[in-house]
Amino acid sequence: MGNTNYLIFVGIYILALVIVGVVLGKKQIKNSDDFIVAGRRLPFLVLVGTLLATWVGGGTVTGSANFIYSRGPLASILYFIGPPLGILILYFIAGRVRSISKYTIPQILEMRYGSAARTISAICIVLAYVGIVSYQFKGGAYVINLTTGLDLNVAIIISAVLITFLAVSGGMVTVAYSDFISALLMVGGFIVAIPFILGKTGGWNGLFSQIPATKMTWTGGLTFVQLLGYILPGFFLVLGDQNMMQRFGSAKDAKTAKKSNIGFFFGEIIVIILVLIITSAAIVLFPNLESPDTAVFQISMHTLPFVVGGLILASSVAFMITTGDSFLLSSATNVTYDIWIKFFKNDASEEEKLKFTRITIVVLSVIAYVLGSFFPSILKMQMYSYTMYGAAITPALLCALLWKRGNKYGGLCSIITGGALTLIWEIPLNRPWGLNSSLISVPIAFIVLIIVSLLTEKPDEKVIEDIFGKKSNA
Repeated sequence: MGNTNYLIFVGIYILALVIVGVVLGKKQIKNSDDFIVAGRRLPFLVLVGTLLATWVGGGTVTGSANFIYSRGPLASILYFIGPPLGILILYFIAGRVRSISKYTIPQILEMRYGSAARTISAICIVLAYVGIVSYQFKGGAYVINLTTGLDLNVAIIISAVLITFLAVSGGMVTVAYSDFISALLMVGGFIVAIPFILGKTGGWNGLFSQIPATKMTWTGGLTFVQLLGYILPGFFLVLGDQNMMQRFGSAKDAKTAKKSNIGFFFGEIIVIILVLIITSAAIVLFPNLESPDTAVFQISMHTLPFVVGGLILASSVAFMITTGDSFLLSSATNVTYDIWIKFFKNDASEEEKLKFTRITIVVLSVIAYVLGSFFPSILKMQMYSYTMYGAAITPALLCALLWKRGNKYGGLCSIITGGALTLIWEIPLNRPWGLNSSLISVPIAFIVLIIVSLLTEKPDEKVIEDIFGKKSNA
């Protein structure tokens, strides 16, 4: 079948998402609490689906597929090891985040580190999240480009408009339920695809025996230090990702938030295995791809039966759309609550909060579109965005939730150090020695936090009680 048929398949699915988004938005969004955290009433299965879809998103089926295709399946096992480890640690955080009941990570950081930490961390989150939104735009554009032949830049604009519209119309309610449906379709489509793919490659032995020897090493041609630079960003992002925390905060109670993390862990393992198999098949079946970002899409369109391939394409685009929505919504929430309300409009009404958040979503979409022009590879954009967040936010957040001795001086210095080092390493220095900035900025951010905290006064007892809910012996 022609490529246009896939566009129709994808278009019908996206239209359904738009309708669901508009309907849910009108029926269930009455105030900012509904828009940002779905009224704090998401059930277990929906919570698992939206956690999985938000994390997988366009990065897994494009940027991570790029790494698998370029470096091989064995190195990719190590590349993927970070997020599952981080998810296991999240289990011990999820319930506490739900109990605190804040909208944003900077609000939590302010409880431990003061007002300045909230403002600076909000800026760092926005810098990271617009990067992530940018490659969701590009991921969706690849599908439009492949199915229509439209110029990629035009396709990016179309993808950006669609993602922005859904983010503005439905908020967390739309995103969560769309994620749940798309996660089921994505995993189901990948599972159904495996037998067809193995039939094309000669089974398991045929598949892995045909992969070039240069792509069957545990380092994929990288040094160990370079490989570590790819492992760390995902690990530290998932540990402190505001999207994850907002979803835990959207749960109907703390117990549901904690349980959902278990489902998220097993769902992530399943997706990793499926994406590894499918992209490894692309190495064999399409050995000369100009854009490794499109490996999963090429398999879907040229190897699988139309319905199965169309299902994977549709759910992949849906993941990108809802992930883009999530990060737009999350970063717009930072601008609204951590900057606008805090400094300019602390008496804003519910209607004003909703309106300002929606306007901010549109502005951030434009910034994300512009930023994407500076990072031609989704994988490079992915590593920058993950590291910016993982270095500036995660050390301070983990300390806020797990270490009672950490104080406002250590937290603030850590946030500034992590964010500044990432920007300097990635942009003016342009990654010296080919090393991702995570190898430099994340460890130094942790070290600064610990040393400064230990050299300065202990945190206020009341602050510790607000977070941990009991008297501290720190």
